Amino acid sequence: MTSQYRVNYHLRSHKRDNLIEFIKGMLLTPFVLHPHDEESKATQEQENANRYAGIFGSIEMLIDEHRELLQAGIPTHSRLAKLVPSIGTFFTRLPLEAAFRHINRTNRISARKHVPPSFNDIRRILNMAQVMAIAPELQLVTFDGDMTLYADGQNFADDSPLTVLLIRLLRQGINVAIVTAAGYGTDAMRYEQRLSGLLRGFAKEELTPTQVARFYVLGGECNFLFRCRADYRLEFIDDTMYASSSLRSWTDTQVQQLLDVAEAELADCVRRLGINAQILRKPRAVGLVPHEELTREQLDECALSSQMALLRSQGAPKSEPCDVPIPFCAFNGGSDCWVDIGNKLIGVQILQEMIGSPPQATLH
Repeated sequence: MTSQYRVNYHLRSHKRDNLIEFIKGMLLTPFVLHPHDEESKATQEQENANRYAGIFGSIEMLIDEHRELLQAGIPTHSRLAKLVPSIGTFFTRLPLEAAFRHINRTNRISARKHVPPSFNDIRRILNMAQVMAIAPELQLVTFDGDMTLYADGQNFADDSPLTVLLIRLLRQGINVAIVTAAGYGTDAMRYEQRLSGLLRGFAKEELTPTQVARFYVLGGECNFLFRCRADYRLEFIDDTMYASSSLRSWTDTQVQQLLDVAEAELADCVRRLGINAQILRKPRAVGLVPHEELTREQLDECALSSQMALLRSQGAPKSEPCDVPIPFCAFNGGSDCWVDIGNKLIGVQILQEMIGSPPQATLH
């Protein structure tokens, strides 16, 4: 089993997107009530497409109303907030009907007779709608590293088709950043190794100093920022040059105290579960690195135990890891378990503040 199915297995149900599930339920009605007639396939497919498009158009209007009431300071009064209470903030409009028609031309969702619109279909349509909405104002694009730009634990390949696309963004004046949990402190060479194929691509295409200066790497979730130099090497940027007190107000002493708690909890997991593993301490993280393969349940137990210990230590056992004085991430990494100080949301916000890119001009 690949690592992407091993990651935070017992947390997956808590990470389901309620908006997508709501849309999925809405689309199920025309799929069930209007089955395909074998004698008029083309007509039925078009009718189905129009029904699906109408639903996406209605949801688009619900989002518009929600955004208007959010600006008025009363987002909970929107119909969408009542239908999906956990709904968040929309920084742009979402042209969902146009996005559906665009995706449907390729994927023929409306032609399917046995498989209704799925979670992945809807996520793809939402992504397309976001790209359509943000493209004219786009200033910053951020990406995860492992399992997004390259395989888990691997390096960015020289022949990756993503190289051409990332270079195109940089040439068009858009800032590009990789925000990754991988934490190697201030050691630029370790990040250069992971991104070697991409950096060689920059050199091969002879990007200008101005263009490569738009490329950033933020490691350890939000703790170690690097920028690409004219020689296609990464340069560490000291956090005194960019860190906002409102985003990272904690002190090093507080960080180390929190990591002490996490280290002690991971050590207890090693003892309690009989795990053969090493506890590895870094400046802004602590991890459990096993000497033999662990089950995903064991790794989840370590992650959840660490999370609860850190929440209790900050006096907030019922809170989320992002809502405590010192935010953190405790996660099953597929083959190991890590606790990082901060999170990628803070990382993206740091980049937005540094570059001057508002949320409505940022895509992650």
